[in-house]
Amino acid sequence: MGIQVGMQPKVLYQADQNYVQTMKSVRHHLHGICRQHVNQFVRVQTIDGQVVTGRILGCDRGMLYLGVQSHGGQRAFFGGSDEAILALVLFELLVITLLYT
Repeated sequence: MGIQVGMQPKVLYQADQNYVQTMKSVRHHLHGICRQHVNQFVRVQTIDGQVVTGRILGCDRGMLYLGVQSHGGQRAFFGGSDEAILALVLFELLVITLLYT
């Protein structure tokens, strides 16, 4: 099935502009919080209920990068150490708790 020339594409979903502005604001806010706490240990809960504990490695383009203990089975990137890098989308985060102050 190919794309036919001259046909108008059918929009299946388009985000409401108020929603877009809210999400941009939330992303900017979370980005600032995460950057202030790089290398600190946190517990993160996603909107789907997943809870992950790890060290904030960085935050970039709407993503939070956590260093987590590599136990396998997680959606993480594995390097040469005992720590895996887990990438989480900022707008899917529900709670970020600082574990050690």
